[in-house]
Amino acid sequence: MTAKQATQAPTISPLAIRERSGSISTAEIISIMKGEITGVHIKGGFNLEVAAEITANFTGNPGLKERNDGVPGQYVGASHYRKDAATYFADSENARPFVDALFANMVNPVHGLFEALRRELRQRGIELRLSRSKHGEANTCRAICWSGVGTYALEPHDDVAQVLYAGNDYDISSVANNTVVALNFYPSVADQGGSLRIWSHKPTVADRKAQRVQTTGYPYSGTYLKDVPYHDFQLKAGDIALIDGGFVHGVTPFAGKRRLVLNSFFGFAAPDLALWWT
Repeated sequence: MTAKQATQAPTISPLAIRERSGSISTAEIISIMKGEITGVHIKGGFNLEVAAEITANFTGNPGLKERNDGVPGQYVGASHYRKDAATYFADSENARPFVDALFANMVNPVHGLFEALRRELRQRGIELRLSRSKHGEANTCRAICWSGVGTYALEPHDDVAQVLYAGNDYDISSVANNTVVALNFYPSVADQGGSLRIWSHKPTVADRKAQRVQTTGYPYSGTYLKDVPYHDFQLKAGDIALIDGGFVHGVTPFAGKRRLVLNSFFGFAAPDLALWWT
């Protein structure tokens, strides 16, 4: 890293955030996909009884695993992060019954959002489908429980780098040329802290190289971000948050009960195709 790279200040990109109560609209989701707004926070976006049952089903899930990819936490499902396509899709197929078990006999709120968006996009001549390959198909979501300690429970990162460098066997790589949308449903949140923090900075390829996170997007240093404005989403159980995952974001420290997230990614791969994955 050169002295110029080490001292270059991050470019400030304004945040356009919407926060309200009620149900989320497909129009808002599409606005994020198009890069027109940065994020949406829907307070009380899904049923608290459903949220509590998902949390219980996560705790007792036979597919519960510890992350071993350098990011702290437990999970049910599959992540594309730092995996080749064959491994990711095989993991997705193996995890499918455990992901289904998170919802038991309930209506899956993530699947409900996916289907509503799919219907809306179809009317516009756009196909929305799960990412797939000869090795299998992605799941609609994965469940993650963060367990990090220190300055952040989840270090500052962006979601574009690993998509951009996912490899030719993935169909998601082209989404990195548009907007990678990160979708989070919150069945359970901490008593204190655990906010989703998004900084007013959307790194370029050059920025990632300077921070030595060009293929992972994880983690950006506190020194790099110290003068960058940010917004904290103050979350409660039953909330939904969607953000442009190209902006640097992380999770603040928390205390108290488990912080559980149902997470997915999606975005335009082509003008007539949008992909959804985990």
